[in-house]
Order: sequence, then structure tokens, then C-alpha cells
Amino acid sequence: MEAKSALFRLFLNVPRPSPQQVEKFRGIPTGNICDAMDRFGAMNYQIQALDRSVHLCGPAITVRTRPCDNLIIYKALEIAQPGDVLVITCHEYQTGSTVGDIVVKIAARKGIAGMVCDGLCRDASGIRATGLPVFVRGTSPSSPFKDGPGEINGPIACGGVPVHPGDLIVGDEDGVVVIPTREVERTAERLLAVQAKEARMLQDVEAGVIIPPALVAELEARGVEVVE
Repeated sequence: MEAKSALFRLFLNVPRPSPQQVEKFRGIPTGNICDAMDRFGAMNYQIQALDRSVHLCGPAITVRTRPCDNLIIYKALEIAQPGDVLVITCHEYQTGSTVGDIVVKIAARKGIAGMVCDGLCRDASGIRATGLPVFVRGTSPSSPFKDGPGEINGPIACGGVPVHPGDLIVGDEDGVVVIPTREVERTAERLLAVQAKEARMLQDVEAGVIIPPALVAELEARGVEVVE
């Protein structure tokens, strides 16, 4: 008898950053993190938080699902650990939703840190009521099927950015940033210099400086033609 092929594939080994590493990014603006990563790592601007006041931070559990289907997401909810972030690609399906308030309520009950999806959601008010950070492209009242196939903890692309399981995901009102696992410590170190530079620039603004000295030098080096 021919063996039945599996519709779903699940990888359990996730190299998560340490809790101490995660804490270094909690509450940090995504803009500062992008600066510390040489302007890389930001997902497509259309992927935004339903509630713009939230801040998301945690290691990725990656989910790949067929467009107009979310059955594999329930398995991801089962195996995810508290503090994880579900990062879901539905291949940018935007004719109907991929997640709704039931899925998000399960995630909140499990202690999952949040969800990111390159598609749409529905039940927006119910999702906001959970308080869980959810980042999507938009909303649609149409619901998905539950058939499969799907994969958990394989490499995916979401919002134009590669995401691997365990990568650190940070999101706020500006969008979502992905920090590869191998870059977490280096980015945390570079972030200190970025924050110090921004603090100095803000002090200059408060002191009445119009153009920072470094930018004055750049303008002079490139030349400014003045036309009366």
C-alpha cells in the first residue's frame, strides 16, 4: 500500500536568542534598530500594527501557509512558546483574511508575544481588544479555508525580508524589523552608538542648532551653489 504523503511539515529546533538579548530591544524604536543594521531589515511599509500604540519584540516562529488557508497556523499556536512571535507568509494573499480574532485570542492565551502576517486579518475590533500586537497589510471580512498544506519553522520571506526561525522580530508604529539571529548581539552593540548620536542631535536641536555640524561639513564638501 502506498504511503500517504504529509501535507504539513514542522521543524522543532528553533535557535532562539537568549531572554537577556531580547530585553535589549524591548521598547526600542524600530528606526533606531534599522540604523544599527545599516538601514536593512525593515519589512514592507504596508505591514502595519492594527493598534499603532503597541510594541512587539520576540523570536520568530515562521509559518508558511497556502493563500486563503490557515489550518497550519493552529499547529504553530500549539508548538509556540510564550514570548514567541508568529511570522506568517500567505504569499501576500489579499483577497481575504488569513487570521481573525479567534486565532489571536488563542495566541494571547498562550502568552505568545504577537503576530506578523503579509496578508490580511478580519475581526479587527476583537483583535484590538486582546491587546496582542498584530501586524498585517489590512483587513477583509472574508475568512480562509482550513485545508493545508503548510510548513512551520522553515525559511520564509515576509514583507520582502528573509525570516528564519529564531530571528528577533521588533515592531512598533513605524513597522516591523527583522534581526537575524547571528546579528542580534552585534546590532545591540551598534544600537548604543545610534542612541547616543540621536541624543546628541536632540540636544543640539534644543540648543537652537539648525544644521548639525557633521551635516554642515558634508554640505561644504559637496558644494552648495547659491543663486540670488
